[in-house]
Amino acid sequence: MRFSVDAHAVGRKLTGNEVYIRSLLNEAAALDSANELIAYVSEPGAEQQLDRRIQCRTVSRNPFKRLGWDLRRHLLRDQPDLIHIQYTGPLFSPVPMVVSVHDVSFVERPEFFPRARAFQLQRTVPRTIRMAAAILTPSEFSSRAIQRVYDTPPEKIHVIHNGVASSFRPIARELARAEVCARYSIPGPYILTVGDLQPRKNQEGLVVAFEDLMRECPDLPHHLVMAGKGNWHAGQVRRRAETSPLRERIHFTGFVPDEALLQLYCGSDLFVFPSFYEGFGIPILEAMACGRAVVCSDASATAEVADGAALLFSPFDLKAMAVAMRDVLVDSELRARMERLGQQRASQFQWKTAAQRTLEVYGGVVEARRAALSKSRRRAAQAVPVSRP
Repeated sequence: MRFSVDAHAVGRKLTGNEVYIRSLLNEAAALDSANELIAYVSEPGAEQQLDRRIQCRTVSRNPFKRLGWDLRRHLLRDQPDLIHIQYTGPLFSPVPMVVSVHDVSFVERPEFFPRARAFQLQRTVPRTIRMAAAILTPSEFSSRAIQRVYDTPPEKIHVIHNGVASSFRPIARELARAEVCARYSIPGPYILTVGDLQPRKNQEGLVVAFEDLMRECPDLPHHLVMAGKGNWHAGQVRRRAETSPLRERIHFTGFVPDEALLQLYCGSDLFVFPSFYEGFGIPILEAMACGRAVVCSDASATAEVADGAALLFSPFDLKAMAVAMRDVLVDSELRARMERLGQQRASQFQWKTAAQRTLEVYGGVVEARRAALSKSRRRAAQAVPVSRP
């Protein structure tokens, strides 16, 4: 069989969407040598991030051209058995579609998006979901939301958890911290959060909670490090940090490649994930895999992902966020227990497993398509009138 994947996110620093599709492709290529994989990429050099067994085709970075023309042209030429896309499918597809919908925050919390982006997703995703042969989503939370918002039958949805890359592993804290200091000039111990600077990630609330923490525990020497590229909300987050009495202890790294992200996780004393809305929350598992204690919001899918291996707080309760951070930082026994539980939890999520289950969905879609075509041919043959001599 031949499977094609819209991999335009690879190489474009699109964080979760890029990590997802790149990890799935590489693990699927390693697992399955019997079938062909074709990736449609848009960033020069993206093919270097993919397994050499994956065939790469170039599509436009412009979404209108990619969805309106490029994908259709490639599908007609390549004739795959299906195409796998994220959120929005091409205007025309001659083959069955599998769509990954990580969450529906653009419907349930549109204020977390630029208006044009929310509008685009609200108009295109329903059509894609109706046309799709199968829907993949990373959490039970997102599965319920898709069923609720789009009145989708549950049997059409497959919950396949995201994984955590094997490159995220514990390394000595002091060694990692020395690398972080050299690269980012961040001195001393620090608290880390990872995510694009955008309203959904609640970084402004984290700044307030950090101030509360330091007022209550002035002897703590910690800095706050925010790792992630600037998004449409970045200026507002930075301005809030610049007006903080602790502005000298708040640091922004910008986009961080995986090798530097490993050092940031391992050098931290605590990882905080205060997001208002997530369909999954890969950074939670990455921090846990690096052996770091995690405190995170209890909203949306984050509690499902953490599952007792993190301290939870409401993202709307900034005092509770500060208390959770304090409890882990001042109680070494609690921190050690959370680190141990986190590593155990993270070990349950592997991209290899996600890729295997995704390939099973691909196979099911193709077999269902072939069975439907065969049935249609039989009916057509039976409908042909028999000529009499």
